Amino acid sequence: MTEPILPPLKPIPVKDRVSVLFLERGHLDVLDGAFVVIDKNGVRTHIPVGSVACLMLEPGTRVSHAAVVLAARVGCLLVWVGEAGVRLYAAGQPGGARADRLLYQAKLALDDSARLKVVRKMYEFRFGEPSPQRRSIEQLRGIEGIRVKKLYQLLAKQYGVVWKTRNYDYRKWGSGDLPNRCLSSATASLYGICEAAILAAGYAPAIGFIHTGKPQSFVYDIADLFKFETVVPLAFRIAAKNPGNAERAVRIACRDSFRESKLLRRIIPAIEQVLAAGELSIPEAPSESIGPAIPNKDRSGDVGHRG
Repeated sequence: MTEPILPPLKPIPVKDRVSVLFLERGHLDVLDGAFVVIDKNGVRTHIPVGSVACLMLEPGTRVSHAAVVLAARVGCLLVWVGEAGVRLYAAGQPGGARADRLLYQAKLALDDSARLKVVRKMYEFRFGEPSPQRRSIEQLRGIEGIRVKKLYQLLAKQYGVVWKTRNYDYRKWGSGDLPNRCLSSATASLYGICEAAILAAGYAPAIGFIHTGKPQSFVYDIADLFKFETVVPLAFRIAAKNPGNAERAVRIACRDSFRESKLLRRIIPAIEQVLAAGELSIPEAPSESIGPAIPNKDRSGDVGHRG
């Protein structure tokens, strides 16, 4: 069976998209050429998938093959998550990573001197001041941890929230107190759009610099650059109000905050900025290498898009 003849898709750059949408208890499909979610009553809701950076799929969601194909072609990241987005089970690839940027990222991560420079730049970006001199990555991580604990305490005091410590069990969502559940929901939203931006820019979520050994190590690195100016104060503010469905209130507030602050416009430039601090150039292809048998067509959108 031949595919229908459609005009070439032109992915919208990530910086111009809606950040994240959460879906639950519905069936994602492509009907009459439109990306829709169908609820249990058969009601269709159209989703402009090409203008969304990331769809977070919660329990009760089913996805057709056609929906996954269309999401991949337009560069929308699909992320399968647990209740309230607190746990990531799997993630699609919105456009695929470019080999030159993958090699560049790996080269920086494997060079001890370059990696330290990148980590120092992340520290400076996050706290607005140069990192302490003559400190290893482990020492900088310890200093960062102390500052983060103090920031949690200050925000809890500012919003009048009872705060003990950052502690939750992702296997037992209800076991955490309200502030921790709000923080988990908020950071999950931030991780989603950061992973979408990382993939759209052609990099690998797993190759981190401060965080290592996890599928989302680089996602955590980049999310930490923005966490305390965006989602953490928001989570404490929602926790102070103690709404009936705090997790949903946090997700809606994150969506609105991302849109108002135009956060997606800042993430990819921030990635380029911190990696440039490593002072290494993007590796050139070996002289004996050959190009692909079927070259990719030139596309609009971000450098990592396939479609």
